[in-house]
Amino acid sequence: MRILALDSSGLVASVAIMQDDTLLGEYTTNHKKTHSQTLLPMLAQLMEELQLEMSDIDAIAVAGGPGSFTGLRIGSATAKGLGLAADLPLIHVPTLEGLAYNLWGTDAYVCPLMDARRNQVYTGVYYFEEDADQKTKNGGMKMLTKIDQCAVGIDEIISKLNQIHENESKKVIFLGDGVPVFSNYIKANCRMPFSFAPAHRNRQCAASVAALGMVYAKAGKMESADEHKPDYLRLSQAERERLAAGKSIEPEAE
Repeated sequence: MRILALDSSGLVASVAIMQDDTLLGEYTTNHKKTHSQTLLPMLAQLMEELQLEMSDIDAIAVAGGPGSFTGLRIGSATAKGLGLAADLPLIHVPTLEGLAYNLWGTDAYVCPLMDARRNQVYTGVYYFEEDADQKTKNGGMKMLTKIDQCAVGIDEIISKLNQIHENESKKVIFLGDGVPVFSNYIKANCRMPFSFAPAHRNRQCAASVAALGMVYAKAGKMESADEHKPDYLRLSQAERERLAAGKSIEPEAE
């Protein structure tokens, strides 16, 4: 199976193509250009270098949220457009799960932190364990959820980790663009032994979205391009302002 993956949920723009267990290619940039300027040109260049056409792709995996509202809309629109044009199914990969998958196989908890502004983070807690039903050459690991993805204050997620630490001896690894924003708070308040992921693993990458997308595809977790919608987890600023003014929230345009 050949999967095209996209992630524009944060500051990073990333595209990748994976065939079964082999990563054929990946482009990732962490620059100030908007994703609307970078995502499709990166994809076109990657496809050209790999000598592939959309007809060679079996499914499209996309980081489906949470994350930057603008970035999610760009990624979603790109995936939907490609899916509709090529009649391909989409695989909705939760952004935080894709980010946690960067640290596949670790024996620590993985806690992605995406800066959600307004003193909040998009976060969750994940861990890996052996999967007796899927023995593979790399050990047959699977990722499980300890705390589901949410938008909360940094104090709340650290408090939950401290509660977990009261009964467990595991450590936790933090990663994501929220780490530099809240690292001082973590150092001062996290009682669970912790570390920060290294630079080459601490941001979103489409290769992880593709790898997790492959797992989802094998489990039948796919959708049509028409069905796909990003998961924002919370209201946009414009929607909050409309509610504050006593106005109704208009449905998002398809």
